[in-house]
Amino acid sequence: MSLDTVKHAAETPDAGQPWKELGLKEDEYTRIREILGRRPTGAELAMYSVMWSEHCSYKSSKVHLKQFGEKVPENDAMLVGIGENAGVVDVGQGYAVTFKVESHNHPSYIEPYQGAATGVGGIVRDILAMGARPVAVVDPLRFGAADHPDTRRVLPGIVAGIGGYGNCLGLPNIGGEVVFDACYQGNPLVNAGCIGVMKHEDIHLAQASGPGNKVILYGARTGGDGIGGVSVLASETFDDTKPTKRPAVQVGDPFQEKLLIECTLEIFKEKLVAGIQDLGGAGLSCATSELASAGSGGMRVELDTVPLRDSSLSPEEILMSESQERMCAIVEPQHVDRFLEICEKWDVIATVIGEVTEGSQLEIFWHGEQIVDVPPRSVAHEGPTYNRPFARPSWQDALQADDAGKLARPANGAELREQVLALVASPNQASKSWITDQYDRFVQGNTVLAMPEDAGMIRIDEKSNLGVAMATDGNGRYAKLDPYTGAQLALAESYRNVAASGAKPLAISDCLNFGSPEDPDVMWQFAEATRGLADGCLELGTPVTGGNVSLYNQTGETAIHPTPVVAVLGVIDDVNRRTPVAFAEEGQLLYLLGDTNEEFGGSAWSEVVHQHLGGLPPKVDLGREKLLGEILISASRDGMVDAAHDLSDGGLIQAVTESCLRGGKGARLVVPDGLDAFTFLFSESAGRAVVSIPRSEELRFTDMCGARGLPVARIGVVDGDEIEIQGEFSIPLSELRTAHEGTLKGLFA
Repeated sequence: MSLDTVKHAAETPDAGQPWKELGLKEDEYTRIREILGRRPTGAELAMYSVMWSEHCSYKSSKVHLKQFGEKVPENDAMLVGIGENAGVVDVGQGYAVTFKVESHNHPSYIEPYQGAATGVGGIVRDILAMGARPVAVVDPLRFGAADHPDTRRVLPGIVAGIGGYGNCLGLPNIGGEVVFDACYQGNPLVNAGCIGVMKHEDIHLAQASGPGNKVILYGARTGGDGIGGVSVLASETFDDTKPTKRPAVQVGDPFQEKLLIECTLEIFKEKLVAGIQDLGGAGLSCATSELASAGSGGMRVELDTVPLRDSSLSPEEILMSESQERMCAIVEPQHVDRFLEICEKWDVIATVIGEVTEGSQLEIFWHGEQIVDVPPRSVAHEGPTYNRPFARPSWQDALQADDAGKLARPANGAELREQVLALVASPNQASKSWITDQYDRFVQGNTVLAMPEDAGMIRIDEKSNLGVAMATDGNGRYAKLDPYTGAQLALAESYRNVAASGAKPLAISDCLNFGSPEDPDVMWQFAEATRGLADGCLELGTPVTGGNVSLYNQTGETAIHPTPVVAVLGVIDDVNRRTPVAFAEEGQLLYLLGDTNEEFGGSAWSEVVHQHLGGLPPKVDLGREKLLGEILISASRDGMVDAAHDLSDGGLIQAVTESCLRGGKGARLVVPDGLDAFTFLFSESAGRAVVSIPRSEELRFTDMCGARGLPVARIGVVDGDEIEIQGEFSIPLSELRTAHEGTLKGLFA
């Protein structure tokens, strides 16, 4: 078949093209023809199809995402916000930290190991492209029912992929979540986050400016393993009747990525690049169009100079390939030789594939023939925008009216005891050590806190002990009941987790996981969740630095629960002052901070004991969350608390169990006046934490809380080798440990 050149396209306006097969709508194809004034070439059609996909263009979500920029003002810490590869915040002492969370959901279901591994690789390159050294990763995960056969297929491969890739890179995995729910059966969520550190002056942006500057592609060769990849896989629902998309899943090589990281950091150190972009979703189509679009001119690329693993690849396939471990740099001519020299030193293939031009077009040539001539902004930043219809689901009122308060409660201490054991052994509340033990949490020696702590924490300066903390949270059950409140509860929990560790929350990234945007019910959930998150960030003063939207997490008509995952980054002046969750000192006093109410909608208790989902989620008071955070941070800084644990899924008894098992010490608890034992133990009211306080600090701590207006109640003491609820029951730690730690091992080992 002859090459479809720009000239040929202009001469053959009526030639048939596979726009529908590439995922484009008829009106989108028409729009492309209007932009170009002719039909697109095959290469142009390939570029538009991947760049205008849902995953790359955010065409269904951007009308709602703009709230993050409009409502939430940037705080003094913000250095780079939404629109770049990742956000950047100032953490003091001349340091900047960049962080982001992204999804690799669909590829990980098709090919669990490689899908998850390349999810880690992609987010690490996003962080690297900002000029930072990646220092840690996190992994919020969602799976179907824990005892379902397909979960046993998917989970071990995903966990092995995350651990295998991250461990080979030498990056500690310091946080994340694992949640099981039947709604994720055909659509597991693999969200991956990364933190990077740099000095302020080392920040790099994705732009191609300066006519005559060279475009250099470096890293792995381009292959056919990632053609379409996440850009196509994540832009439609799964359908069991369609052929497998396994060839579209990228294949990762962590050792190549490690070389790429070190090579890039040396290039940065010598200030050899004027702009840089990683190659992830949409591959070269994305890198070339985004660099040119964000720059001051055009770009000319000789596509036949791209190093290939498969010489049979067509130009369209090369442009669409999402092969991993690749970067694209803009380099001034006088720096090219040194750039190539450093790449050769690290055994990284580097090739000059083009240059920045004085024109306004992105032009791509294949063996001297022009196959692309497009305005780069039309590809990268001016894709379609949909105001998709949305409406409150017809079933939402009935779901909220199905109140968890009507569920049968334990009648006595023996039943309370039985339900506590069932709760702590349930897959969602059980220890995740079978998973997290497969990750290296302490490589590089700067990990201060890691799972199962409330937040992961990394030391970023060994002299001053400056550190950063990060937590990720999201409760799909809450968001199903009320997506606005559910998103704010995710934000509040992540914020609370960071504060409980002793760090001051600064900013957020998010990964918004939802079903098909073509379903008005799902679109309503998305609109409500983004509105809730924007309003919450405004009240807490935590700007959104960037994030990711993952739609079409749906099999047929069955969508996942709306699952907004929120990552909060915080800073701590001295990591030696961090607060762990473990109760480690006998005789210390236990205090419950915040108000406890009868709130069981979407609770772990209602799920475990009654397999019920209904009612309203816990109420949110973000002013109280902010006050609680200030108290926890001050108490950590001033040495008033030895341990702190936020209260969320499973309520007080879950938090106390985790803190007791972590420290190897028991606790004697007394139900406060005005509460019954059941509500005391299982309520999931937000804005709460439990702390252990040395007796010498009790008065100082309670005076501080009283002066600030935070309700506190002394509920017990760290003591013995069991958890005792006075007048109700006791459970030896050994029995709790067996229940808590055996579940996942029994299911997956």
